[in-house]
Amino acid sequence: MFMVNLYGDSLTFAGRDLLETWQPGAVVLFGSNITTPERIAGLTNSYQETMINAGGVPLFVAVDQEGGIIAHLREGFTIFPVPMLLTATANSELAFDVGTAMAHELRAVGVNMNLAPVADLNTNINNPIIGRRSPGTNPELVSMALAEVVQGMQSAGVMATVKHFPGHGDTGEDSHTQLPIVSNDRARLDAIELPPFIAAINADVGAVMVSHIWYTQLEPQPNTPASLSQSIVTGLLREELGYEGIIMTDALDMDAIDTVLSPEEASLAAIYAGNDLIAIGANVGEQMQARSMQAVVDAVRNGELAESRIDASVRRILEAKARFGVLDWSPLDTTQIDLNPPENAPLIETLFAQGITVLQDDENPLVPLDPTRTVGIVFPGNEIRVGQFCTAENVRLLAITDHPVQDEINAVVTLSTQVDTIVVFTRDAYYDDAQSSLVNALPPDRTIVVALQSIYDWLRFPDVAGYMMTYSPIAPASQIACEILLGERPAMGESAVDLSAFLYANPTP
Repeated sequence: MFMVNLYGDSLTFAGRDLLETWQPGAVVLFGSNITTPERIAGLTNSYQETMINAGGVPLFVAVDQEGGIIAHLREGFTIFPVPMLLTATANSELAFDVGTAMAHELRAVGVNMNLAPVADLNTNINNPIIGRRSPGTNPELVSMALAEVVQGMQSAGVMATVKHFPGHGDTGEDSHTQLPIVSNDRARLDAIELPPFIAAINADVGAVMVSHIWYTQLEPQPNTPASLSQSIVTGLLREELGYEGIIMTDALDMDAIDTVLSPEEASLAAIYAGNDLIAIGANVGEQMQARSMQAVVDAVRNGELAESRIDASVRRILEAKARFGVLDWSPLDTTQIDLNPPENAPLIETLFAQGITVLQDDENPLVPLDPTRTVGIVFPGNEIRVGQFCTAENVRLLAITDHPVQDEINAVVTLSTQVDTIVVFTRDAYYDDAQSSLVNALPPDRTIVVALQSIYDWLRFPDVAGYMMTYSPIAPASQIACEILLGERPAMGESAVDLSAFLYANPTP
């Protein structure tokens, strides 16, 4: 019932002893474990071989591989864009393909459980931990994409974990540092937060991770996080929503938990609440993890915890391991690691081609650009693809720095007086006063903004005539944005985020 962490990119004596002695159900990979794909595959081989030689059951080997800003496996792996881009495509087949592609790479290094996808809706602009990790704000669009990603991932043999139930999107705090409090009523949860989780449950997702957030309308006991709430874990998720898979905690070393409870106390509380799998976290050593497991054994032996309660969780874990082929584990050939196959590059290109979204005044659309009118295109100098692909006879290009000084702003203003339309590529302008000042110095009725990273840039200049969101700055975002601007391909994306809902929400850049 425990997901442990073991320090290092090779199996240490302490790690081997923990596996042999306690035979946990799962191991999670963190930064200290991750080097080259070949070394990762060798490490996961050593984990599994140790368990089997000790007479134990093969492990779930897990990692956080969400895509976008949270992807622990990077060197040699395909870099997938943020989930919002996938949501914006509104393409179920594409979502399935993304889940499958991610799973193939995970399986190649011995990972059989992904702590993803995120189901939290991006409803609070001041959320310090979810933000661009979220797949969007539209429950219907997110639910469709989420279910297909889950099915694609699991069809390729990797168990998906939808998180952070019942939703971490509407918090203004980070549960890594404190206990967030959400007071939304049940009607709001049913309409906004819960549908993506229900869609994942209907897609037969293998695991649901529960958050460390106090939902005051669901849990009457003060300062009780969802992860330790029997009302939420057992009452809502297991009984009311009918979920029969693995319920697991978020890491118990997060400050929302470990500033109040010891690992032993938190582990027991999580089991009492109804969790099947207990995630300890990266900041707890082998000895303390062993003490947490001993605390559960002691609780059963002294009659505080029914053995039947343990049996129910172990049965779910073993059934899931059988379902995903974990019980039939065989060692990987670490000299033949198949990562980043050629078909993944066109998959990423298709994501941008179908997901990049254009918002503009439909009465006077400026995108695509009129080839008979002059255009100035301003872009960060290190976004070289803009200079390569946004070229045409009627286009003048101007490269600037990421944080333009006044002389650069003056040069852009001058350019705007010499052309009919001005296009500015921004990168996190919502958080950068200099970029925002540049855009706001331009005539809004002739200005188009292309936001390469933050979706929120528009909030700093909502009167611009056109706004394009690429959602992610990785290649080929700027290339396809240029092709859309120049009319070489249509803009196909459906906005993954309702930006107008944030205009009067007192955002704090």
